[in-house]
Order: sequence, then structure tokens, then C-alpha cells
Amino acid sequence: MIYADNAATTKMSEAAVNIMSSLIRDTYGNPSSLYSFGQKAKEVLEQAREEIAGLIGAEPREIIFTSGGSEADNQAIISAARLGAKKGKKHIVSSAFEHHAVLHTLNKLSKEGFEITLLDVHENGIIKPEEVASAIREDTCLVTIMYANNEIGTVQDIKSIGEICREKGVLFHTDAVQAVGHLKINVKEQNIDMLSASAHKFHGPKGVGFLYARKGILLTNLIEGGAQEKGRRAGTENVPGIAAMAEALKEAVADIDKNTARLIPVRDRIIAGLNEIPHSALNGDAGSRLPSNINFCFEGIEGESLLLLLDDKGIAASSGSACTSGSLDPSHVLLAIGRVHDVAHGSLRLSIGEDITDEEADYIINSVKEVVEYLRGFSPVWRDLVAGKTQFIL
Repeated sequence: MIYADNAATTKMSEAAVNIMSSLIRDTYGNPSSLYSFGQKAKEVLEQAREEIAGLIGAEPREIIFTSGGSEADNQAIISAARLGAKKGKKHIVSSAFEHHAVLHTLNKLSKEGFEITLLDVHENGIIKPEEVASAIREDTCLVTIMYANNEIGTVQDIKSIGEICREKGVLFHTDAVQAVGHLKINVKEQNIDMLSASAHKFHGPKGVGFLYARKGILLTNLIEGGAQEKGRRAGTENVPGIAAMAEALKEAVADIDKNTARLIPVRDRIIAGLNEIPHSALNGDAGSRLPSNINFCFEGIEGESLLLLLDDKGIAASSGSACTSGSLDPSHVLLAIGRVHDVAHGSLRLSIGEDITDEEADYIINSVKEVVEYLRGFSPVWRDLVAGKTQFIL
């Protein structure tokens, strides 16, 4: 099996597995307990906090451990909204192709009287910083723009957006779930006030993540019940998972240059191969994208059939976000960049891993070509396109 769905989740690294297993067996004390067995777990917890903070240019007290990126997104956005409301500022700027953890939270706030501006996304999947600047008003309390898109992989100019927000006195949050561990990040240098991350996107365990919140930002608790995380997130910390996350992130950050140098040529090799398929199109900017991301639309086919047939050929891929893979609706990300419904239905996301070989890349290219040709062979939509009864879009 060629696993090409790393944007959905990654395999845990051996080092992360080993640390997690060891702690589950031997260091299972409650880190809030005062006796030595509990304090040993507390030491592990705080060491992980220090390591993670250092890896993104933060201070340890600015790291809050969560259950993952969705919880971190929720807490960051709701906290900024509550702070803004106290000052009479109830306007939030975001984009139309954010992860649903952001969009659904914003929708919830809109029902509470907040005004939400969702910026249009250009066809290349890039948000222009000057458009963010134009959208900010006197009553804007938050700008939340994702670092790298989870479907089409486009990477935003986070530093410039953060600088604009800093100049205008507006909090800036970025959903960096797809970026942490894959791109170089320094929250201070990039003017980031809050950042969300999830361990299972960079070879850590599922069910654990973190929120970076710049010191001085008063967070609103989503979970009440205890004084853990300095009162900002109740619940006994998952010490083995957190330590494994820190180890995985340490490995990922150390290998960023090596992995990037390996992935980009393979990514571009696959993109070039799939571009040879007639009436296909790469989604998102060809250069400003994650080193691992390839996202295509193929006219005249359905993405679900494509995935199932690729699975038969031993290739694990997706048509979009894993969080919405059960939905029959076309991707909101593809619609946001201007793909029409019929074309958006025929999408394929490949997110390759660092261990992919050139032979596997060629196998992916040839397999996708074969499956697309096969599906078009009995597609009435494709027959109408070829016969000229309907016009090609791609």
C-alpha cells in the first residue's frame, strides 16, 4: 500500500511510539498530584511544554495542551471574540476556505451578534495581505487565517498578515495544523498572537495538540472543572501523548530542510505527470504550497469512484478533508477558489510522505491516468462533453 493521505493523519514516528509506550507503562501518575510519582509526570509534562515552545519561538507559559487542532481553534477564536465584545468590538475577519473547525465556530458566533467577513480566495488559493488590511475595521477584534490549507495545500504570507494585524491592534490567529512540523515557524518573528496545532499531522499521536497564545491574552475556558494548564483548560493532561507530540515535533523540525528537499521534486514530478491528463487542473498555486500536497480536479468523473479504484490499486488518497469525507457535497475549498460543482466533485488530494520513492510516484501517476480513463469510458457526462453536447470547463 502506498499511503498518500498524510494530510488526514500521519504514521507515528518510532521515537514518539517508544516514548509514549514507556510513559504509559512507567510514568502514569497524575501530574497534579503532590507526591513524587505524580511530580515525575509533571516534570515530563513541563519538559514537553518547554520543548514545544522552543521549537516555535514561544515561551513555555504560552503553550496550552489541548485534544487537537479543532479544540485549539475553538478556544482561540472564542477567546478573541469574548475579549473583543468587552470593548464593543464584534467584527471578525477570516476566509472562505478555512477548516470547518474555524468556519463552524464563526457561524456560532454570528448567531451571537458577531459580524463575520469571509474574504474571497483567489483562484490560486492565496489570500492577499492587502485584502486583509482592507477588511479590518475599527470594531474588528480578530483576524483568523489558516497557515496552509488542508485540502489544496496553499501557504499564506502569514508574517505580512500578522504584521498588518499588529499595526492595527487586532489579534491574529492562524490555524497551523497542516503547517507545524512541515514549515519553519517562529511565532514572534511572524507576529502571530495565537496558533493551533495537532500532533497527528506531524507523526505524533491522535487526540493531542496545543494552542499557542501570546502572553497577556486572556483565554476563555471551553472546559471547566480543574486548575490544569494554569486554569486555562481543565482535565488531567495526557502526559504520554503530550511527550510523544513533543518528540515527534522535535524530529519533524530537525528534518524540515531534508524533507522539503526530498518532497518538492517528487511532488512536482507527480504534478507534471497528472497535468498530462486531458481536461485536468491543479488546484492551488504551483509554488506556494506544502511540499507534500498535490490536489487535482478531473472533469467528467466522480471523486469517490476514483478513490475506491485507487484503493484497489494499493493507493490511499482522498478527495478533500478527512473531516468531511462522508459528505456528498463538493469541497467548500474548491468552490471558494472558483471550481464549479461538477468539476469540484472530481477532485483528488494526494499528500505524500517523506519516505515516498520515485518508483512509487510513477506508480501513482500511471494508476491515476488509468483510473481516470477507465471512469471516463462509461461516464455519460464525459460522453456529452466529448460529443460537444456540453462544453468543457477545464
